[in-house]
Amino acid sequence: MLHITLVCMGGFSTGMLVKRMREDAVKQALDVEINATSESNFKNFADKTDVLLIGPQVSFIEGTMKSRYPNLKIAVINAVDYGSMNGGKVLEFARNL
Repeated sequence: MLHITLVCMGGFSTGMLVKRMREDAVKQALDVEINATSESNFKNFADKTDVLLIGPQVSFIEGTMKSRYPNLKIAVINAVDYGSMNGGKVLEFARNL
């Protein structure tokens, strides 16, 4: 199972994207677990995360997160895919990391 966590400042906008990603995962019968949280709460998800996706509005935390969690695959979500809440594209991006 692939564990994906999305972070933004409050975890709210990523929560909507997670819903769309989960719907696409079900359609594709993928074995994934997808969660959203705030950047400040991520430490509670770190042990259950393989891929960390960062909301584009907080892309400035990418370097910090990479240094704190060197064993995770970490990337910033494409702003267009994020803004359009394209769960399928973001899910594919996470799986390809």
